[in-house]
Amino acid sequence: MNLEDIPAEAKSGIIAAIIGGLAMTSRLLLSTTPVSPGWVIRRVLAAGITSSIAGYALTDYISSPGLRMGAIGAIGYASPEALDWLMAWLKKRAEKEIGKVTPNEKPPSKPKPKAKPAKRRC
Repeated sequence: MNLEDIPAEAKSGIIAAIIGGLAMTSRLLLSTTPVSPGWVIRRVLAAGITSSIAGYALTDYISSPGLRMGAIGAIGYASPEALDWLMAWLKKRAEKEIGKVTPNEKPPSKPKPKAKPAKRRC
């Protein structure tokens, strides 16, 4: 396989994913919290995917390659927080859209239990 046969868009995505994965690796190396290997792999892959997508998005906005790679590294480093924010935003948006479609009905309230008659003392 020749590297020159790979399209430029794919190369930039691969490079961005590598930078993001390395940024997350550096974050994990600096952490003192014990984690499992599966957790580390998930975080590094999430950082790589997030950085790759950010790299494609930033291509049109940041023309300086050094600044673009710095921004890609930063999003890779902050990818857990960025993905948590994105998931919360998507969930909020979905609930808002569902609220428009379904009527606001209150669930039926449970009947209150009847009070027992008080015992009389003689």
